[in-house]
Amino acid sequence: MGMKITFELSDADLQHFHETMERVRDATQNLDETTIIKHARELLYKIRNSAAAEFIRVRLNRLETLIAMVEDVGWGLEEDDRQRVLQALSYFAEAEDLIPDEIPGLGFLDDAIMIELVTRELEHEIIAYRDFLVYRASEQSRLGSDAGDLNRQDWLIERRKQLHSRMRRRRRRGRAESTGSSGFSLF
Repeated sequence: MGMKITFELSDADLQHFHETMERVRDATQNLDETTIIKHARELLYKIRNSAAAEFIRVRLNRLETLIAMVEDVGWGLEEDDRQRVLQALSYFAEAEDLIPDEIPGLGFLDDAIMIELVTRELEHEIIAYRDFLVYRASEQSRLGSDAGDLNRQDWLIERRKQLHSRMRRRRRRGRAESTGSSGFSLF
């Protein structure tokens, strides 16, 4: 039978993680994108091949998403966002993190907490990227080879069409509710 343990990070704890992230950014600022991603992938490999707790394993998908956001040419992550994600991933390139990974049961806890904090901060970018992935898969399934190389611009155009369609439906519904049977409209 499993046991659920919850804990709360105080403002001081969060400040400590913030300072750690700043220290790591300074220590890894000369690393190139390829090296940062390589280290993040190595962490994924180590966690998969360890007896890490489920709390830690759940966060693997989030780390994979961050890596994919940077590598996905079709997504075309804007430079400011790209740098934010790479800075987040740089934590996993630092050999001396808060808890050494070799400590059984706890070694990846700081990594999981950092993944949690980073993904909360990048939540909107991650949601948009996942939506893009659904759009791209759907269009590729629907159109097959005619879909071509779908990118962020294609997704944005489709989202704009959906937004306009939703606004028109709401307008018609609102007009029908407010005018009743008279059918009066200024337009």
